[in-house]
Amino acid sequence: TSRSINETETQALLAIKARILIDPYEVFVSWNGSRHFCDWPGVTCGKRHRRVTALRLPSLNLVGDLSPYIANLTFLKVINVGNNSFRGPIPREVTNLHRLEELVLANNSFHGELPRHLARCSNLKFVNLNQNALVGEIHAELGSLSKLRMLQLAMNNFTGTIPPSIGNISSLQYLSLMQNQLEGHIPIELGHLSNLRFLQLASNKFSGTVPKELYNISSIFFFGLADNQLQGQVPPYISLSLPNLRFIYLGKNKFSGPIPTSIANATGLIQLDMGSNELSGPIPNLGSLQNLQALNFGDNFLDSSSDLSFLSSLTNCTNLSLLWLYKNNLTGVLPDSIGNLSTNLNQFRIETNFISGTIAKGIGNLVGLEYLGLFENMFTSTIPDSIGKFSKLKYLYAYTNRITGEIPLSLGNMTQLIVLSIEDNLLQGNIPVTMGNFNHLEQLDLSQNRLNGTIPKEAIGLCSSIIGVSFASNGLTGTLPSEVGNCKNLILLDVSNNNLYGEIPSSLENCLMLELLSLQGNSFNGTIPSSFKRLRSIQVLDLSIMIFQGEYRSEVPMNGVFGNISAFSAIGNNKLCGGIKPLRLPVCPRETETKGKNFPHKVIIAIAVILFVVWFSICLFVIKQRANSSRKKEGIASPLDKKHPKLSYAELLHATDGFSSANLIGKGRYGSVYKGTLTSDSQNPIAVKVLDLQQRGAERTFKSECQVLKNLKHRNLVKVITSCSSIDFQGNDFKALVLEFMPNGSLETWLHPSSTELNHSTRLNLTQRLNIAIDVALALDYLHSQFGKPVVHCDLKPSNVLLDGDLTAYVSDFGLTKFLTMTAEYSIGEQSSSIGIRGTMGYIPPEYGLGKEVSTFGDVYSYGVVLMELFTGKRPTDSMFTGELSLRDYVKAALPDRAAEIADPWFNFENEAFDQNGQSSGGGTGNAGKWLGSVLGIGVACSADSPIERMKIGDVLRELDNVRNRLIGDHR
Repeated sequence: TSRSINETETQALLAIKARILIDPYEVFVSWNGSRHFCDWPGVTCGKRHRRVTALRLPSLNLVGDLSPYIANLTFLKVINVGNNSFRGPIPREVTNLHRLEELVLANNSFHGELPRHLARCSNLKFVNLNQNALVGEIHAELGSLSKLRMLQLAMNNFTGTIPPSIGNISSLQYLSLMQNQLEGHIPIELGHLSNLRFLQLASNKFSGTVPKELYNISSIFFFGLADNQLQGQVPPYISLSLPNLRFIYLGKNKFSGPIPTSIANATGLIQLDMGSNELSGPIPNLGSLQNLQALNFGDNFLDSSSDLSFLSSLTNCTNLSLLWLYKNNLTGVLPDSIGNLSTNLNQFRIETNFISGTIAKGIGNLVGLEYLGLFENMFTSTIPDSIGKFSKLKYLYAYTNRITGEIPLSLGNMTQLIVLSIEDNLLQGNIPVTMGNFNHLEQLDLSQNRLNGTIPKEAIGLCSSIIGVSFASNGLTGTLPSEVGNCKNLILLDVSNNNLYGEIPSSLENCLMLELLSLQGNSFNGTIPSSFKRLRSIQVLDLSIMIFQGEYRSEVPMNGVFGNISAFSAIGNNKLCGGIKPLRLPVCPRETETKGKNFPHKVIIAIAVILFVVWFSICLFVIKQRANSSRKKEGIASPLDKKHPKLSYAELLHATDGFSSANLIGKGRYGSVYKGTLTSDSQNPIAVKVLDLQQRGAERTFKSECQVLKNLKHRNLVKVITSCSSIDFQGNDFKALVLEFMPNGSLETWLHPSSTELNHSTRLNLTQRLNIAIDVALALDYLHSQFGKPVVHCDLKPSNVLLDGDLTAYVSDFGLTKFLTMTAEYSIGEQSSSIGIRGTMGYIPPEYGLGKEVSTFGDVYSYGVVLMELFTGKRPTDSMFTGELSLRDYVKAALPDRAAEIADPWFNFENEAFDQNGQSSGGGTGNAGKWLGSVLGIGVACSADSPIERMKIGDVLRELDNVRNRLIGDHR
């Protein structure tokens, strides 16, 4: 009857609503019984039968799962939930929607494989699953979707090959499989797609040659094969067989041979990319491509005639905005006609060629340029004054040429400049003061030229954004301006091998970000500023072969960077004294000493110093050998891989407001966690875990956590940004981990909030707790069976489960984690451990207390305790659990009939059902007790005393997923 059909569709829509965890625009608020479901936002019904035909909920920032009960909307033709944060697998029940025509799930976090029998939806016309986390192979069954016009599976993790059956979909017009892990040959059957207009296969692992049949699909306007391992030649007839071509992307492959001259006949071309291949021969004249906007022939073996005439032909391309010709074998002189190229030209790259002669004056007419690459050529003569017309230029690279003359004053007109790199030329004269106009400059390199005169304060001290400056190897004189101290973000300063004199400015102490400071090969006088010891970020300080003028020696401080002989160099400097013993500098004389009295005393001191240096060197060698041996034994060369960004102590100090108590968000056994904000990324807070190195075992846990975090990666494991191993401003060792900040804190604070933390209205509801339990199980499943060799966490508890803004759970704190061999994974009770008990009281499995080796079953025990705590709200160390009574005994005694009685008292089951479904389920605590008892039963099974009686975490996952489905079914 129509009434029962309405009820079915109403309940299906409410089940969809129940799986939505976050609804920032409150779309689902009006999904209730106050009006017919056909009037609910996002729902479209047929006019005749009032059945749901479309569900459109795109771009609403929704978070949750897609309910399998969507399959009860049997008249659905459209599902569009693109551009949200849906997660979980695509429900296999979708394949029962035989009327479905449009399936858009793009830009979400769906994972798992494609539903196996999606081809049952035989009316499908549009499938867009781009940008998810889907895996597995693309099923050959898709080839039977005879009405399909668009198939978009890009930016996922699909593997295997393209099924040849895709070539059977004669109606297909758009095919996008880019950014996956697909491999093998491109099937020739794709050449049968006579209606294909858009083909995008970029960024995969395809190999072999491109089937000639593909070049014969005359309807194609977008041809994308870039970033693969394809080879062969581009066919000479390409413009004839593909007359509608507008975009062609063949870059980053292994194509060889010449560029077809017939490409000039493809007059509709808008973008042409053949860069990073093995193409050779001349570049043809392409002036007929008047619609061309982007041309990339860079990184090949192309050559040219001596007049570079093809450049002149490009003046007809009035829409050209990108021209890349870098890293080829181009020779000759830039033609004057280059000034007639499009004023829309945004990027012009001709670096790493053999172009000689002058830089054409007409280049200044290219007023739209933002990037100009001229480096590693053979340009001579001067920089033309017309370069000052580049008011939009941001990046100018002209290093390693033979450019002569002075730097023109007009250079100062480029006020948007970010990088100026003109080192390794023959420039002379003064550094122009107009460089003070560079308000956005970050990198300035004028080194290895013949510049003279002084360093203008305008060129070095007026730009707070600058991070790198090099004036090295010139003939500069005068002093180093004290204004350099205004460069608060400076990381590199190199003024070595000049003729600078005067005192080293003490204002450099303000450059707390400074990592490399090279002053060698100058004639500074005075002393080394003692304030240099404040430069805690510095890694290299070079004062070698430097003449300190004056009668007295300059004393080297003994702390800060000066205490690290690997970072500080004073070789060849006979005017330095003091410092740490390994520097072998003379002792600084006292003013009260006289020459006659001190001669014997000096001899004694010299002998003592020599003996001490020998003794110290031996000790240093022994310590170093032991440290090397220890590092090899632990397998840690550095705290984290080089791919992680470096952060200094000073940066973390600033980010956390001096590690203030206001930013303290947690305190544990081995240290404290602070919230912080980096100046380089103010939009994304960080969590800084500072180790208390006074605690025994803290350094070991730091190394262990670094080792784990650099090897493991899963969406439910806390994400590491970097680590910091340095010294603080008092010279003490400092070690910290920088992690992604979790705005909702730990599970501990949600289950057991203090009076100053969460209020009653922000308690976790039933669905949220179940999702958290599944998230943690997913993390353990990855550690135990998906990473490769099993990994045991060893300290799972609520305070080590963190929650992000969406209440997604992340397992953290890997300080006690242990890697197992495959044979040890299930070896229970056979080995003894000599490392002491791992874990936290209440969560430690009983076998650990008997000295047995850690195992994955130990984590399962801890998980069982956490699961019971999550739904009862009681800690395993609660005062009620004394004598023989434990949390497990307490829960087990209540099963199966009294589960609701021991549940967290903050639960209100009837209200929970109302909130989830938009109406009361009427079941009350008895209805909820069915599935709650199942969850607690899993906790009891996981926490069995005997390891072999405990569940495997994979089985736990399956059981919890079943519980979640039953929960939704009970509320329908």
